[in-house]
Amino acid sequence: MSETNDNKQEAPKESAVSTAPSGTPVAPLPRKKRGNRQVTKGQARIQSTYNNTIVTITDLNGATLGWASAGLLGFKGAKKSTPYAASQVVANVVEKVAKHNVKELQVFVKGVGSGRDAAIRALAGNGFDISLIKDTTPIPHNGCRKRKPRRV
Repeated sequence: MSETNDNKQEAPKESAVSTAPSGTPVAPLPRKKRGNRQVTKGQARIQSTYNNTIVTITDLNGATLGWASAGLLGFKGAKKSTPYAASQVVANVVEKVAKHNVKELQVFVKGVGSGRDAAIRALAGNGFDISLIKDTTPIPHNGCRKRKPRRV
């Protein structure tokens, strides 16, 4: 008993234009353009923890223009949280954001790491006009109970 391929149906080929349930063609959604937006004012968000430093530069609406972290640049272990690593992170972000023509920054610092001051100094040293420096470190208002102290 030999079978032939006459009984098998092939699936229709997909086209670039999809169809709605009613059968009418629907054009694909346009992609958002990631071109060179000229932004003169922006925000720098610095997250400095005990283990790493992350710097993000956004426009005033919060859309990211560029970011970098110490781990991304190749710093490992305890070197990620040093002030030198933070200044290198800022230099990398400035290089990425240069095409957007950002001149003035509002700086929001979060965390308690040693890279926070170095990152702010590096931003000022790279030619940005800093109009605001705000500390947004979260502070508990007696929320969760702390761990009991460790006994050695």
